[in-house]
Amino acid sequence: DVELVAVNDPFITTDYMTYMFKYDTVHGQWKHHDVKVKDAKTLLFGEKEVAVFGCRNPEEIPWGAAGADYVVESTGVFTDKDKAAAHIKGGAKKVIISAPSKDAPMFVCGVNEKEYTSDITIVSNASCTTNCLAPLAKVINDRFGIVEGLMTTVHAMTATQKTVDGPSSKDWRGGRAASFNIIPSSTGAAKAVGKVLPVLNGKLTGMAFRVPTVDVSVVDLT
Repeated sequence: DVELVAVNDPFITTDYMTYMFKYDTVHGQWKHHDVKVKDAKTLLFGEKEVAVFGCRNPEEIPWGAAGADYVVESTGVFTDKDKAAAHIKGGAKKVIISAPSKDAPMFVCGVNEKEYTSDITIVSNASCTTNCLAPLAKVINDRFGIVEGLMTTVHAMTATQKTVDGPSSKDWRGGRAASFNIIPSSTGAAKAVGKVLPVLNGKLTGMAFRVPTVDVSVVDLT
């Protein structure tokens, strides 16, 4: 069981946080236990108090004082080991990065989680696409063997895309309005599979299409 004890968000207040949690455009209204504000630094999930911090620097987040043993680093900013280690300086014991990492060990459940050892303090849980592709690739490779493969992911639009046409620092196509275009894009999921399944390293390549839907993605492996 997981007990939520603290949340850090330097950009919004607790009342705004509660509003966004309770009413979601994609997933609808939260209809389980009540969520409300106790004060500027505390949320109530039912009767359970959850501390709220607003620190930009992860070293300053008092995870230890809040009793947080495990921290999920989901900003997309602190994805390498050195940056993610700042949470440990704040009192956390373990950090799970919810994105691919260039140097943190990467684990995908159903693929290589048995390789985890308790001395590892910072891990990456890879990307959503890698979590879809890696189990599929493992099953096929274990049963038949993979010589070479091409992955295509049809991916719902994300917050990094433009709502209307505008300049993109990554590539011209990426600047097109997300809700009106099917946009070819790159993906690191195929390379990431090689990290969680070394036997497939270099055997898979991939590409992505960002499509005008708000939820659900699919992976096709050939």
